Amino acid sequence: MSAAPPTSALPADRALRRERLGWYSYDWAMSVFNTSVVTVFLAPYLTSVAEAAADADGRIHPLGISIPPGSFFGYVLSLSVALQVLVLPLTGALADHTGHKRQLLAGLAGLGSLCTTGLFFVADGRYQLGASLFVVANLSFGAATVVYHSWLPDLAGPDERDAVSSRGWAVGYLGGALLLAANLVLFTRYDALGLTEGEAVRICLASAGAWWAGFTAVSVALLRNRRPREVVAGPAGAVAGSFRQLGATLRDLRRYPLTLWFLGAYLLFNDGVQTVIGVSAQYGAEQLELAQTTLVSAILLVQVVAFFGALALGRIAARVGAKRTVLGALVVWTGVLAAAYFLPAGAAAQFYALAVVIGFVLGGTQALSRSLFSQLIPPGKEAEYFGFYEISDRGTSWLGPFLFAVTYQLTGSYRYAIFSLIFFFVAGGLLLARLDLRRAVVAAGNVPPERL
Repeated sequence: MSAAPPTSALPADRALRRERLGWYSYDWAMSVFNTSVVTVFLAPYLTSVAEAAADADGRIHPLGISIPPGSFFGYVLSLSVALQVLVLPLTGALADHTGHKRQLLAGLAGLGSLCTTGLFFVADGRYQLGASLFVVANLSFGAATVVYHSWLPDLAGPDERDAVSSRGWAVGYLGGALLLAANLVLFTRYDALGLTEGEAVRICLASAGAWWAGFTAVSVALLRNRRPREVVAGPAGAVAGSFRQLGATLRDLRRYPLTLWFLGAYLLFNDGVQTVIGVSAQYGAEQLELAQTTLVSAILLVQVVAFFGALALGRIAARVGAKRTVLGALVVWTGVLAAAYFLPAGAAAQFYALAVVIGFVLGGTQALSRSLFSQLIPPGKEAEYFGFYEISDRGTSWLGPFLFAVTYQLTGSYRYAIFSLIFFFVAGGLLLARLDLRRAVVAAGNVPPERL
């Protein structure tokens, strides 16, 4: 199939709308991996499988290393993130250099969804099988996300990207919420359905893989490749050229200090976002003494509200600019943490209220950050630069949890630990506020939109 011309040559006609629908559908497809697999089901289930395989001293021995089962998933997650730091930029270089984004998206998402579906077979002490499948699935997820992000400049001009990016995030949150709701019904009624709790969890994990694969097929059918700026012959030439391009980009990054400045700001405030999402259930359980059903339903509530929040913040950005909107969202995040510090134990209603506020700013913060970064990429290097963006998203996600853990260790209080995360929103917000985005867009060789 022939490659499509650049977006600048395309009117906003049926062909472009059709391709945007394919792009949105991939966010719908992949978000279930984050919600049902990573956020809710896999960590406690894989820990229980590891505990069942522990020796008389309560230890497991993956690769001959003795560790407690409770630490296993954390190490597995860290390993998958470390591998992403190595693989994601190369994936972006390969996508830009070959122009075969559709094929890369299909292959990476196909591999990830297959491994996710394979989690159904993780039982009876097979914790190492579960770890291997998850590492490959998470690595594939990150690499496919790099390719997916790189389509944004092809599908929307500078003044449309905030809205298009926001719609993509919104659709993703809605998809994640729908499957999570179905999974929760299955999980809470497993006994009535003649299942064990473990069987119910395995079905939920496998359903996420099937959902991811099925809707990826829709995306691949609707999206189109673009012609690369430099064409190379044969697979060997493509791979070698991708390594050369990656090396050139690493050397060339110092020509775009303002793009690096934005990545630094995003690294900080996004690490705060990811940590709040990751530790909120722990804070609710340990400090606020809330029931598990309250915590899981709050996660579902965040997903639903995030759908509307992403669309709403996209509309706000169209009026006041994406940068101001993101800065306003960071102020709200800071307020949420301050409010969480003062919540009394058992305050379920207030916890739900904070979940609504988090959901409202969550999708918009991520969607507008993505569209802002797309303006700062030199033309022709979209996938490669989004590889570095994903590293900022994933490769440094240990900073927030580390500060949370250290603060708790020093103070013995989850309240001080959650309050300490304000640092990331304040520091990231100050860096973003000082960045001249219009000058950064021009320096990258792009035309600034009317509002930033």
